[in-house]
This record gives sequence, C-alpha cells and structure tokens, in this order.
Amino acid sequence: MLENPRKRRETVLPYGRQSIDESDIQAVVEVLRSDWITQGPAIEQFERSVADYVGAKYAVAFSNGTAALHGACHAAGIGPGDEVITTPITFLASSNCVLYCGGTPVFADIRPDTYNLDPDETAKKITSRTKAIIAVDFSGQPVEADKFSKLANDRGLVFIQDAAHSLGAEYAGRKVGTWADMTMFSFHPVKHVTTGEGGVIVTDREDFRDALVEFRSHGMTRNPDRLERNDGPWYYEMQSLGYNYRMTDLQAALGASQMHKLPRFIQRRREIVSRYNAAFSAIPGLRTPHQNPDASSSWHLYVLLWDGNVIEGGRDRAFERLRERMIGVNVHYIPVYLQPYYKRLGFTPGLCPNAEAYYRAALTLPLFPAMTDEDVEDVIQAVSDVAKGH
Repeated sequence: MLENPRKRRETVLPYGRQSIDESDIQAVVEVLRSDWITQGPAIEQFERSVADYVGAKYAVAFSNGTAALHGACHAAGIGPGDEVITTPITFLASSNCVLYCGGTPVFADIRPDTYNLDPDETAKKITSRTKAIIAVDFSGQPVEADKFSKLANDRGLVFIQDAAHSLGAEYAGRKVGTWADMTMFSFHPVKHVTTGEGGVIVTDREDFRDALVEFRSHGMTRNPDRLERNDGPWYYEMQSLGYNYRMTDLQAALGASQMHKLPRFIQRRREIVSRYNAAFSAIPGLRTPHQNPDASSSWHLYVLLWDGNVIEGGRDRAFERLRERMIGVNVHYIPVYLQPYYKRLGFTPGLCPNAEAYYRAALTLPLFPAMTDEDVEDVIQAVSDVAKGH
C-alpha cells in the first residue's frame, strides 16, 4: 500500500519527558549559591508543598521513589514471615520493597477494565501472615481506595498506596494522598513533576512520619524526647538500622518550583488524552483506556490495547512499526513475577491471567505536557496508519 504523504518525523518522540523552564533552573541556582545544598531548608519547603497540595499532615522526602517505598515497608513493620499483597502490573519497586525488608510479596490479579489491582482478588489472597497491601495507581488512575481502605481496616492491615503515577489525581472527590495509611509519590523525570530522582511518602500518622525520617538517615535521631541519654546539644543516637536515602536541597528546590506548575501539566495531559480517545475509539481492534467513573486520572501513561487481529503480529509488530516511524512507544509493564529473579523465588506463569493477557496487548503512547499539537498529530497519524496496514 502507498504510504501516507504526511512528512515523517526526523527525531524520536519519547513516551515521557520532563518539562523544565527558567524558573526551575533559577530555583536550583539559588540553592547552589546558598549555604545548604543538602539537608537544608529546601527539603522541608518541598515536603510542605506536597503535603499541602494533597491535604496530608506530613510528607517525608527520599532520594527516589524506590527508597520511599522501602521506607514505607519499614514503617509498616514488614519483616521475615510477613506477606504483602500487590499487583504484578507495576514497576519492580512495588514488590522489591517488600523483599528488602525480608517480607514475601503476594501477587493478586488486576481488573480487566482499569488494569488496577482488583480488591476482590486481593481479599482472596489475605492470610494470617498478611501485614499490608500495596495498591498501585497504574497509569495515573487511582485504585478503588475506599475498598482497599475498608479491607485493610477490617483485617488490621497497613494500606500503602503506590501513587508514583497519580500525583494530582482524585478518587471519590478526594485527592490521592488522603486515603491510605502511607502514600508514595515519585518525582522521576517522566512523572508529573520532577526532582531528577526523588520520592515522597505522605501520611497523617505521626508515628509513621517519625519512623520514615529516622529510616532515611541511617536510623539516627537527635530528637531529645527519643534519646536514651543526652550528652549535650551535639548528641545523636542510632536507634535502628536505617539507610542514607536523603534527598538533596538541589532536588527539593527543583521539586518545589515544579509543584507550582502541576495543575497546568495535568491539564495538558488531559487535553492530549481527549484527542487520543477521539481518534482511536473509532478504530476497530484498538481499546482505549477505561476510566472508573469515581476516579479522575492525572494521566501519567496512555495505554492502548491492540487486538491480535488489528495487525499481523499484534502488539509486537505494532511496537516495531511505530518505532520505525520515530514514535517512542513503550510497554508498561511485564508482570513482575515473570522476571527471572522472581521465577527463582518460585513464581510461575499463569498466576494472574488478567495481568498476562493485558501484557500481551498493551502499548504505551507518548504523553507529556511539552508535546506540541504537531507531536500529538504525529502519534495519531502513525497509530492510524499502522492499524490500517499502511
């Protein structure tokens, strides 16, 4: 068939990318010229900006999202013999954090419509050893937080919401960050706002806040109310085994500057999604993302499901053809338990049929605020052409 006459892209359009402007650069420069470039006042300012935005009492910043999840598991008291239920359709950190603490991750299947962890499947996996649930807001769409909160409260579990994808999203009229015992936000460059690398745990519980602060800094405290003895104003104690998971003031300054732009970033993401949905919903064999009517996604990812009949070779061939057209599609995610390391732990294929079916069909399209209208049209044209066999 003849190729569409639209001019092809000369550079790859990535699936995600940070948006940095001069105000962000200036914020970092000001820190570089200050007395503090780490462990200084910018950390608390950034933490306060995140806590205030989501409506939480406390926020604790970490060097990255994985470290933050590790801290959450530590604060929740996860240890050897404890089980934590989570989703297989997520980045590795959502379950690795359980292993770091000596616990055992347990995978429950996803809902076939939202691709989020299924509360009913989660309930079936609860045993006497279950200590926590880590539910992931996949692609920016919040999980059914009311159901997970009730399930955790009824069974005496800790509810951790991995909201790496969903800063700014809402569920049942409440912002993500106000539902779970602890909620993690990621600030990687492809996320809604960035600190380069970074993560934050928000919580309303003071005991969790204190445990997180201590954990991110070697298990050390200077709080006079917690010291076993006090030799003077210089005195500190290591009361638990922690890590060096501290965020720098450079990261925090960038994050605080970026937080001012979050509403605009989310609005642009939603505009792009609206155009995608309008273009792709009419193409047979392509499944656009289903949205829970109780949720308002902040749209970290836009995932299309490709029916095997759309194009010979299915999703895999579509991936190749779109990459050839300089559209930087990706796949989110390979079910975690199919990774070689997890197979060696005893996990086997077939554990979560919905997750595995999703993985075989899923393709992530570019979605980030700095995309131009022409970029969006390039994606729409390329997907339409590939779906039609051009």
